[in-house]
Amino acid sequence: MNEQEIIFRRNMERLRKNFKKIIIGVIVIIAALTSVKTIGPEEEGVVLFLGKYNRSMPPGLTFIVPFGLEKMYKIPVQRQLKQEFGFRTVDAGVRTSYAKDAYRDESLMLTGDLNLGDVEWVVQYRIVNSYNYLFRVREAEDALHDMSEAAMRKIVGDRTVNEVLTVGRQEVASSVEVLLQRMCNEYENGIRIDQVVLQDVNPPDPVKPSFNAVNEAQQERETLINRAESEYNRVIPRARGEAQETIQLAEAYALNRVNRAEGEAERFNSVYTQYIRAPEVTKKRLYLETMERILPNLGNKVIIDEDGTNVLPLLNIDGIRQSLQAE
Repeated sequence: MNEQEIIFRRNMERLRKNFKKIIIGVIVIIAALTSVKTIGPEEEGVVLFLGKYNRSMPPGLTFIVPFGLEKMYKIPVQRQLKQEFGFRTVDAGVRTSYAKDAYRDESLMLTGDLNLGDVEWVVQYRIVNSYNYLFRVREAEDALHDMSEAAMRKIVGDRTVNEVLTVGRQEVASSVEVLLQRMCNEYENGIRIDQVVLQDVNPPDPVKPSFNAVNEAQQERETLINRAESEYNRVIPRARGEAQETIQLAEAYALNRVNRAEGEAERFNSVYTQYIRAPEVTKKRLYLETMERILPNLGNKVIIDEDGTNVLPLLNIDGIRQSLQAE
């Protein structure tokens, strides 16, 4: 055996030993890569052993059987997810951009009064049961998408286009949320619906001008009705108040006259009673009381004797007193 053959055999022996080490190293690396798993803080790990559910793992670093004997799915159970209908978010940020043209079929639907509406909405949901999400329904995301579209078409189909476009938007969203959650419970897909939001509701582009004209006419009608009601509320209550005031004044006047007449009658009856008892005394008292009321209003008074024939000139005492007071 020559020297070259000896060197060749030595090299082959070294290569055989290194190849075993390489194989062992590759096996160790593959085992490490397929067994060491990291579960995020918002996730839950679902482990399958030979394709069958085995266990669920909490967040953190964990290990599974390597070489594909066990497989792990990471389910975001603590994260709110969403599905968009009629549009898709292309770039989220300060100025979010959307794509709409390729998704018109999702949002175009028939209302209960046989009109078309372009309804865009968002379904926000959470995965609350990882096992049901993975194994009860095949392709749970796609199934939820189809259920959401079916629920929205059903609710919109029971309402008029004006309800969907204007006052009934919140009611439509609430009804879709309730119906969609009921469907999820029936399918047991492990999903809880958090909220359904109507993003944008418009008539189709070809009829937008006519629809806007109708809306403007309706708004003008409402404005005129509000003006008429305002004028009615301004005039009618005032007229009613004035009428009530007149009625109350008339009632007060009537009550005053009746009370006064009753008082006068009562006073006359009392005087008459006294007159029956003492006619002369009553006559004199009435005469004196009458003169007491009249004389202060006569101004200057001259009192003479019945038998007197001449009137004596009297000093103008009252005039002098008034002139002195004026000075």
